[in-house]
Amino acid sequence: MAPQLLFDLSEHDLDRVLHGPEHIESFNPHRGDMRLLDAIVWEDFVSESPRAIGFKDVRDDEFWVAGHIPGRPIFPGVLMIEAAAQFASYLTMNSIEKVSFIGFAGVTDVKFRGQVVPGDRLHVLIDGINMKKRRSVCKAQGVVNGNLVFEGTITGMPM
Repeated sequence: MAPQLLFDLSEHDLDRVLHGPEHIESFNPHRGDMRLLDAIVWEDFVSESPRAIGFKDVRDDEFWVAGHIPGRPIFPGVLMIEAAAQFASYLTMNSIEKVSFIGFAGVTDVKFRGQVVPGDRLHVLIDGINMKKRRSVCKAQGVVNGNLVFEGTITGMPM
């Protein structure tokens, strides 16, 4: 059976920018080449678990392009996971009071199911399934053109 997406994407305007880089950077310290989340298009902090959708536009001038499969650049899986971890950190800091920074503590159940290349918009879906002051656990998925390209579970801890 094919894996299900965390959210029905047809219910959301995936081009609408709710929050851009300036807002994201007010929560996450990542800058320059290491900021891997460009925008947030939807967030829900009212439901049982906090959830959100954001994106990263994968550009052809990024630092990894020349060396990660020369002539056929593929966005590294580790950077897909880092984008999800940054988004999970943002979600956690917006869900739990008095947390100033969430560090990446672990990743489990990761599967890569497709390629991401320059010119793609990688949508990242995050579902905060266990949000506590000492540890947060989020389900994460990456989607390009409606196709699931990665999934995993991200654990973060306050630092």
